[in-house]
Amino acid sequence: MSLVSQEEQIIMKIQSHALEDLKIGQNESSARLVTSEMINAFADVSGDKNPIHIDADYAATTPFKERIAHGALTASFISAVLGTQLPGDTAVALNLNVNFKRPVKIGDTVHTTVTVIDIDTKKRHVRFATDCVVGKKKVVDGEALVYVRKK
Repeated sequence: MSLVSQEEQIIMKIQSHALEDLKIGQNESSARLVTSEMINAFADVSGDKNPIHIDADYAATTPFKERIAHGALTASFISAVLGTQLPGDTAVALNLNVNFKRPVKIGDTVHTTVTVIDIDTKKRHVRFATDCVVGKKKVVDGEALVYVRKK
């Protein structure tokens, strides 16, 4: 089962920004609807079968009262923006630091934004602020360090 629908695959176009093209403050965003199928597939791929993610009866006994997405699933949305939009196919991730602020639940749409905050042209390293928001509430934030190829 694909985590990305056929419609999303048709719409998705991988961008390519070389190091010289990047500017401080430049950003890109995406939105992903979290589904039960997505969480189940991530559990299968990652091996993380914690019942808080996959068992509705168990999850009902927790403070969350329902299933929640894996934090790493939400963090993977950051990787997707970096690898397909900014900088895109010129990127090699070196480090991703994330802070999990709130749970993400089935039916939530996660809006992910990455913003260039520092460029080291000598090392070809670009630092990005990363944010994931549901509604008006931040669910994940952090920073990413990415190696970016030159033209």
